[in-house]
Amino acid sequence: RNKKLNEYLLRIPIYIFTVVFVLLPLAYMLLISFLTKAKTWGFDFTFTLENYKKVFEPFYLNIFLESIKLAVTSTILVTLIGYPFGYFMGRLSERWKRRMMVLLMIPFWTSGLIRLNGWIIIFRSNGVLDRVLMFLGITKSPLKLLYTYPAVLVGMVYFLLPFMILAVYSSVEKMDWSLIEASRDLGAGKLESFLTITLRLTMPGLLSGIVLTFVPSMGLFYISDILGGNKIVLIGSVIVEQLTKLRNIPFAAALSVILMLLTILFVRLY
Repeated sequence: RNKKLNEYLLRIPIYIFTVVFVLLPLAYMLLISFLTKAKTWGFDFTFTLENYKKVFEPFYLNIFLESIKLAVTSTILVTLIGYPFGYFMGRLSERWKRRMMVLLMIPFWTSGLIRLNGWIIIFRSNGVLDRVLMFLGITKSPLKLLYTYPAVLVGMVYFLLPFMILAVYSSVEKMDWSLIEASRDLGAGKLESFLTITLRLTMPGLLSGIVLTFVPSMGLFYISDILGGNKIVLIGSVIVEQLTKLRNIPFAAALSVILMLLTILFVRLY
């Protein structure tokens, strides 16, 4: 009886944290999304569905589609790069595993905005990348890479790649490699062993990496703002604009609710 009581007492802090910092803010945001924008600042307690009707206008639907498109594209690229990296990282010796882990953690020691400014130096006209390409004779004149879709895509991949690598690495490290040896002894080729055993055993890590990549990429608006300028607009950028410039808090809440529902749908499918 005392053991059960202690278990309940230990759960109380996380329950309080979840209610205060997760459930109540979400409920507050949902409530605001059905209210009316005030004439000056804030909102009036007048129930309306106009905010959600506005969300489904062609302009905002197109922004949602562009955000999903960028999220899917960046997730595919992160998967193609991160899965092999995490797989071979899991096959390294313990010493090299620790070294690679440190190299993966180093970028997190620096502010993301500082790292994005580093990409601006690389992508800008007559920047590092342009000089290297012209030195190698690949291009004859500076390229206009900054404030383009590829620049934003590179920024997304750069920010989200470590999450995929670490998720895959955790699955590969727990694998029973004797199963691979057994399959090879029974006549399976390298590709067949990979598809039937390795890929299936590492699938939880791969799916976790996809979720950790796709979900944040829907809201990383500051990457599109810095590397894409005003040319690449994501739904996160629209929400920030509604809050800071237009001060339409109910409509920003409605956009946030729809974005949250899309995220929940994706996690549910996972």
